[in-house]
Amino acid sequence: MLLKASTSSLSDHESKRAVLQVLKDISGPFAFVYFDKAHNVLYFGRDRLGRRSLLYNTDSSSQALELASIADPSRGLWEEVEADAIYMTSLSANQSGERIAGNIDCTTPQFTLPIGKELWDQAPSLGSFNRNMTSGILPLQLQSPSVAILRKHLVDSLRLRILNVLVPPSLCVASRVRIAVLFSGGLDCTVLARLTHELLPLDQEIDLLNVAFENPRVVQAAKNARKPGQLEANTLDPFESCPDRQTGRRSFQELQDVCPTRIWRFVAINVPFEELKLHKPEVIDLIRPHNTEMDLSIAYALYFAARGMGVSYVRPSHYESETYTTSARVLLSGLGADELFGGYTRHATAFERRGYSGLLGELELDINRLGKRNLGRDDRVISHWGREARFPFLDENLVKWAIEAPIWEKCGFIPGLKDVVDGTDSGLEPSKKVLRLLAFELGLASVSKEKKRAIQFGARTAKMETGRTKGTSLIS
Repeated sequence: MLLKASTSSLSDHESKRAVLQVLKDISGPFAFVYFDKAHNVLYFGRDRLGRRSLLYNTDSSSQALELASIADPSRGLWEEVEADAIYMTSLSANQSGERIAGNIDCTTPQFTLPIGKELWDQAPSLGSFNRNMTSGILPLQLQSPSVAILRKHLVDSLRLRILNVLVPPSLCVASRVRIAVLFSGGLDCTVLARLTHELLPLDQEIDLLNVAFENPRVVQAAKNARKPGQLEANTLDPFESCPDRQTGRRSFQELQDVCPTRIWRFVAINVPFEELKLHKPEVIDLIRPHNTEMDLSIAYALYFAARGMGVSYVRPSHYESETYTTSARVLLSGLGADELFGGYTRHATAFERRGYSGLLGELELDINRLGKRNLGRDDRVISHWGREARFPFLDENLVKWAIEAPIWEKCGFIPGLKDVVDGTDSGLEPSKKVLRLLAFELGLASVSKEKKRAIQFGARTAKMETGRTKGTSLIS
């Protein structure tokens, strides 16, 4: 379709409009660089949410436009291409950015060539946040329509992302594992695993990748706190004591109880501190242009989880192999659930201080900066291992529904109400309430009550070497 849109029989203006229309009609995760040779125009950009990485070199001394999915750490000043638009530039000597942009919004960011852009918002959008507070507020319950709607959207999203995944040609035998889940044992990833079970044939096993780190500060603190006579092995195991390892094992057991016909493989990925230090330069290069301690601590967890190498268990207490590496090339991530359904502590704080308007403002801010803050960085880190992260919660149809739904149909924050009867055996907390109710409906009663925990604290990658480091501190 792009070749047809850029045929030489079309004028420059006709071709530009046709190419832009083709690009607008594409959904799903992508980043692209397309050269229309017939009209000497270069187009580039990322999808509306920024799920794939694309960087540009801002070093004007090169007098060139350099684009890449990953930065060259040895040269240049690289930045993320914003996920807000389709960018374009003419490579003809007699055309300017204004000429190629026509009546399109034209800016010149720190590019070395004049750049035009067309905002994604001028295409069919992902919707606008519903700020209508006039309709009646009904507390979320198991029978609430939004629980069933969310389930349908998630199933539809997963169907696109997990069925018909091809086995890599490098494998000499047909693999039973094509899908793995980045698995902390928390609410988001466990619901994805549970629904994946409903869609995949039973002869396909599902790997649950759970990462834990040896944090020397935590180990030393545990040694100092150990009581006389207490078993050192139980007290000081740096991996099994990680919060995400503990929740991971509990949720692994719950999945086995609820879905006994599926072979679930829990992959305990244990990362000693010395091994982390060996890989640190590689991880720093991958996350560029991000360069804060928080970026690094999150990237550590994703980097080693995506490597997929650890001790495997098909039963909770007996390991299958000490040297297992997943063959899955598709990794499911629960990213997006917190931003859509109010899962962060700051969302509850915003509601307490400013009500629904404050909560909506915080959610909108989080969604709008996903591509800049998280997704490009995560894509670079995970794809380093030849695997692809897929984000079922960030399917366009699901995102549009979640954005346009009234706020009380997504989370349980209701003015003046603390305890709400919701049809569960005990009331669930208001953050991500619709997802918690879905988990309960799916038989994941314990998972539905799990608290939100940031990956860098759950896997213990935060503050590895000094407790005084702040997340916003630049990497030294």
